[in-house]
Amino acid sequence: MPPVRRQISSHASQLRRHRTDAEEKFWQTVRNRQIDGFKFRFQHSLLPYIADFACLEAMLIVEIDGGQHDEARDAKRTAFLESEGFEILRFWNNDVLTNLDGVIHVVREALVRRTREE
Repeated sequence: MPPVRRQISSHASQLRRHRTDAEEKFWQTVRNRQIDGFKFRFQHSLLPYIADFACLEAMLIVEIDGGQHDEARDAKRTAFLESEGFEILRFWNNDVLTNLDGVIHVVREALVRRTREE
């Protein structure tokens, strides 16, 4: 049976093709359920927004931010996603590139905490 092709927005598709070094490094660490069996999606559409990384099982979003992020727009986006039940973790590109183990430790703690709360 052929794989099912999910429809993604053209914007999400463009973001996937032009990922940053930090996004690529994080993705290679979390893809294929490498963190305690939790599944992450990359550039996942949560209309009207796109999350860099989303674990739907734990309702956790991980954002990897560079200097281009607008704090006012991010605050609106965060408020909407939190109202939908998600927790958002934000890391700077430099944090991922220089301290990936620390970033993964924080993500793992959030995953465990969020799944225990159920």
